[in-house]
Amino acid sequence: MTVQPVHCSTFVLDRIYSYAPERVFAAWATAETKSRWFAGPDGWTELERVLELRPGGRETCKGRFPDGKVSYFDARFHEVIPNQLLVYAYDMYVNDQKLSVSLASVEFLPEGAGTHLRVTEQGVFFLSKDDAPGREQGTVWLLDKLAAALSNPHAAR
Repeated sequence: MTVQPVHCSTFVLDRIYSYAPERVFAAWATAETKSRWFAGPDGWTELERVLELRPGGRETCKGRFPDGKVSYFDARFHEVIPNQLLVYAYDMYVNDQKLSVSLASVEFLPEGAGTHLRVTEQGVFFLSKDDAPGREQGTVWLLDKLAAALSNPHAAR
């Protein structure tokens, strides 16, 4: 039997948004609002999205890239404190192959009239040690998309 090595990584990302924690949290709170920024790149087609924002609730997001690969995000919420904190664990797949298992927290901290958002993720990656830096870069990209969605809340992705 071949033992597959795992690669572990932790990162913390901090962002300041000039919107109140209630508005930033609202961007995470429903499938409709989250779909405005938590999605793949141009050409990515959403196939499925479910968001049950409550302890024990699930979030799933499945989509197809232009090259035909299918990504699948499957999360379970452990802690939900509106306008303050989300804690969830998730599995990430591409074409039904598990890439990683992660534990993430998202803190919505008041910062003057705005929000200091802190995302902390601890991941176990199964395929390559290069997947960990890629996940961090992908999360940076998503937080940039969140900033754009906050500045124009009615825009489609």
